[in-house]
Amino acid sequence: MPADTVSVTGWGRTAPTTARLVRPRTYQEAADAVRSCGARGGIPRGLGRAYGDAAQNAGGAVLDMTGLDRVHLIDAAGGTVLCDAGISLHRLMQVLLPLGWFVPVTPGTRYVTVGGAIGADIHGKNHHVSGSFSRHVLSMELLTADGGIRTVRPGTPLFDATAGGMGLTGVVLTATLRLLPVETSLMSVDTERATDLDDLMARLTATDHRYRYSVAWIDLLARGGSTGRSVLTRGDHAPLDALPDRARRDPLEFRPGRLPAAPSFVPEGLLGRTTVGLFNEAWYRRAPRARTGQLQSLTAFFHPLDGVPHWNRVYGRSGFVQYQFVVGYGQEDTLRRVVHRIARRGCPSFLAVLKRFGEGDPGWLSFPMPGWTLALDIPAGLPGLDLFLDELDEEVAAADGRVYLAKDSRLRPGLLGAMYPRLEQFRRLRGELDPDGVFTSDLSRRLGL
Repeated sequence: MPADTVSVTGWGRTAPTTARLVRPRTYQEAADAVRSCGARGGIPRGLGRAYGDAAQNAGGAVLDMTGLDRVHLIDAAGGTVLCDAGISLHRLMQVLLPLGWFVPVTPGTRYVTVGGAIGADIHGKNHHVSGSFSRHVLSMELLTADGGIRTVRPGTPLFDATAGGMGLTGVVLTATLRLLPVETSLMSVDTERATDLDDLMARLTATDHRYRYSVAWIDLLARGGSTGRSVLTRGDHAPLDALPDRARRDPLEFRPGRLPAAPSFVPEGLLGRTTVGLFNEAWYRRAPRARTGQLQSLTAFFHPLDGVPHWNRVYGRSGFVQYQFVVGYGQEDTLRRVVHRIARRGCPSFLAVLKRFGEGDPGWLSFPMPGWTLALDIPAGLPGLDLFLDELDEEVAAADGRVYLAKDSRLRPGLLGAMYPRLEQFRRLRGELDPDGVFTSDLSRRLGL
């Protein structure tokens, strides 16, 4: 089984650690790798899109599961697929779209594996309608610390611990997913501008129920009366009769384009307040005040950054922190205070989005809860960033909110219990299932998971 000692980091490219990278190609090799993890344990890893240290394991083993990437069975009539957990959402789209099916939930990148989607219980622009990824998992095969394989189904404690459990209950080998029927590979999109944060929240509250997908890009450098100004983009899968005649010839075509990769070296400070401020101003001004029914490709609507390989390099060698939190409905004043604090601090974020979450999901460490979620990228080298984000953590926790573990790289462990009230349930089950700590990661050691 191929194995190398390598430096491993998350997508944010902060805090790399060295681990033994193992690449199983069969279920038996995966079981052998788990049994031979050694004293520092192991953690499964997909395509490395967790922003922080969730798929790192200093001095231990990291199991690269992308070699297990087969589609086993498609029920084209019933809309389900049985696949290996190492397959990417990108590959599933290539296989399923010609049959008229789409993945039920996709985040801002299609380069995540099914196993990673379950471990992080990913969400997308449709959480207010469809919930998180685990809501659409009908069953999975889980390789546990003793080397055994268990069939895990919704409604069981092991399922609820694994969905959002960051790979700490075992290695997902296969999953059966419920799919979404579509007539075309295009999106019908409405776009509008909101003048400030209150205007944005009012628009989302009043009309989000009309759309399957909804997201707002937010200018976090705007201040004064423009604080929180935004571009709101919402839509649904376009029906066949909405397509022009030429597009109807191959309505389910899926050929995402790619631009040249970001350079391997980018000067520090390229994305400072001045450059990001200019970008934000231009982005807001070029957006239409109101436009309805525009046809966009799936990639343009869901995954615009996937067209630029290694886009995370643009933050320079120091990398970046992605900070995402959620606060419940009724805590709008907390959201306002946080947005105003970020604006006053001048955090240069050109990737900042606000969404509304719907009903929470059963995963004990699943991130979404009914409320408002804000995500932003910040250069890691920004002076005083750690202290500033610690203060935001305190405010979020005081409002019974939480931060997203799949994107975290610096949360203090003392706040975790306040953010995730089912944490002790997770710890107890993990202790019973894996008393020797076979599955462990930099994230789990840092937070005491």
